[in-house]
Amino acid sequence: FTGTSLTQARDSAWVMEPRGTASRHWAEQLCRQAGFEPDVRFETADLQAQIRLIESGHAVAVLPDLVWAGRAPGIRLLELHGEPRRTIFTAARHASASRPAVKASRDVLARAVEFV
Repeated sequence: FTGTSLTQARDSAWVMEPRGTASRHWAEQLCRQAGFEPDVRFETADLQAQIRLIESGHAVAVLPDLVWAGRAPGIRLLELHGEPRRTIFTAARHASASRPAVKASRDVLARAVEFV
């Protein structure tokens, strides 16, 4: 894909998360708002597999910036119109919130988001 906008990806093969996931629904709606139905030829929840399909020239995708946290992307990225953002949150029972594993997970997530 050599285009410079989402609309220009209209005729490309797409990789998306499986049907029924929130991220798949969001990506499909984004494409529909751009005036086309994506040709989803690959489905996987594994974002690293999606990246490999993109790197090999077999597909295009909408990926969250968080996948690049701490490293440079190995593919060309396009900004989406309106620069959409999402909210990431964690939830834990009050009694578990101070456990080392919960705190460590939240700390890692917070550090990763700083790079985005």
